[in-house]
Amino acid sequence: MSVINDLSTDQRVHKHCLMLVQKGYDVLLIGRETSSSIPLENRIYSVYRMKLPFEKGPLFYATYNLGLFYHLLLRKADLLFSNDLDTLLPNFLVSKLRGKKLIYDSHEFFTEVPELTSRPKVQHVWKAIENLLLPKVKYALTVNRSIADLYKEKNGIEMQVLRNIPRLVALANQPTKEELGLPRDKKLIILQGSGINMHRGAEESVEAMRYIDDAVLLILGSGDVIPDLKNIVKQHSLAHRVIFKGRMPYEQMMAHTHLSDLGLSLDKCTNMNYRFSLPNKLFDYIHAGIPVLGSDLVEVKRIIEDYRVGEIAHSFEPEKLAAQMREMLSSPKVAEWKRNAQQARVELNWEKETEVLSQMIDDING
Repeated sequence: MSVINDLSTDQRVHKHCLMLVQKGYDVLLIGRETSSSIPLENRIYSVYRMKLPFEKGPLFYATYNLGLFYHLLLRKADLLFSNDLDTLLPNFLVSKLRGKKLIYDSHEFFTEVPELTSRPKVQHVWKAIENLLLPKVKYALTVNRSIADLYKEKNGIEMQVLRNIPRLVALANQPTKEELGLPRDKKLIILQGSGINMHRGAEESVEAMRYIDDAVLLILGSGDVIPDLKNIVKQHSLAHRVIFKGRMPYEQMMAHTHLSDLGLSLDKCTNMNYRFSLPNKLFDYIHAGIPVLGSDLVEVKRIIEDYRVGEIAHSFEPEKLAAQMREMLSSPKVAEWKRNAQQARVELNWEKETEVLSQMIDDING
């Protein structure tokens, strides 16, 4: 199993590994270690994190792919599992060289992320790799039906849909606000994620706190715009209304989410990848039993409206966004949204969702 991140917060890959263990595989998960990586908790499968001389840019991707190729080539394996396009080339080459089965899991519509659409030359390279390899992959997964349809149209590949939904776990024995260092006398609005990047509504969410007095915004995770968000906080003197906490283990993150009163999922429709995205945080909020304020994206809107767990944002203008947040926090519908979320988690959980991967592995074992 290979992925390009540092493994610490990737629950989708972790859950894949657990399923493979249950299927009788001896799993090795390969990722990388960066200068900001947090220690990994003990896991029931093996983990290897590559230490590379570069942490970003073309040289990083080159050294990672080269290192991954040699690791895969030299280790014994019956099955290779590639996560996202930035790990596919070495996995594909080794699967052909050694005659091994390969599963590919696309966590997003990779070539249309804003980090690539803003750099056409780099995007062209990744598109060339995608167009060359994807039509030759037999076993493939992705995170929702909209993205599966895009890959079918673009590359002629049939992808199975496996949404990144949390496991169904008990909600009891959660820590208190005091134990987590959160204000007890304020409502808590949360924006979480390991990719708090551009075009995800984070800047507007922070600026909206200028117009909210009885709540604080908890930003939980990491991403490219965190420095910009801290500048906005400083510029508008919002330190008492915005709390930043960095990346943390999933269980610790969910402990904060359980204590929140409103979850934000405000990705914008600025590129094809975001337009059809289905953010992990949406399901985390539902499993925490809190109302959701989400953006008008195809998959996000479908979940919020089908399960009646919150509202769609009317505007990204900070003052109007703040008004909707205030209304939701004091709405008589809060109890209904929370009750619907509790019911939705019984249907929207990894134990049910993962049947598609279980069947795929059974087909491979044949």
